[in-house]
Amino acid sequence: MTRPRLHSYFRSSTSYRLRIALNLKGVETDYIAHHLRTGAQRFESYLKLNPQGLVPSLELPDESVVLIQSLPIIEYLEETIPEPPLLPADPIGRARVRALAQMIACEIHPVNNLRVLNELRQSFGADDDAVADWFRHWVVETFGPLEALLFGSPDTGTFCHGDNPGLADICLVAQVANNQRFQVDMSPYPTIRRIYDACMERHEFQQAAPANQPDAE
Repeated sequence: MTRPRLHSYFRSSTSYRLRIALNLKGVETDYIAHHLRTGAQRFESYLKLNPQGLVPSLELPDESVVLIQSLPIIEYLEETIPEPPLLPADPIGRARVRALAQMIACEIHPVNNLRVLNELRQSFGADDDAVADWFRHWVVETFGPLEALLFGSPDTGTFCHGDNPGLADICLVAQVANNQRFQVDMSPYPTIRRIYDACMERHEFQQAAPANQPDAE
């Protein structure tokens, strides 16, 4: 193995985050797809690499190391490949960006990921409409405050923090892509929409999009 192996699924928002970060850092990887809806992430061969059976994972070449969880992997990239930076130079700025990112990664994603939505169907008899209502509810709970924070801060620029994309934008774009699948009304969030559009003008974000992955359906 001469370059990292990215274990991914085209529609996984956490994998989408990492793909963006890898592109921004200029890291080329070998793409290995795991079809989450068929349970490929639970195969024994993959569980040996990542006992959680989740994507993404990043296998590092020549180090026998497998990194897991999208945000720690992105932080690893930030520490080992400083340019371009995904976090501000100042501690307060870094805290702000991490907070914006974690509003999505820690408040929305854990209750709206595929495992949770499947459990709603299987254990609680939720139909597709009920699952979609659940998804939209938890997006709205966080996107309202997120919009207020972004709109009301002088630190917000073209992107979530200033005029260069970073960690918060990575999380925001992946979440908005998920929202589109569940027909979340984005009209109450003009600042979020503007930032999303600015991100999607950049090739690093375009190339990372679900539709542009080898396993896209």
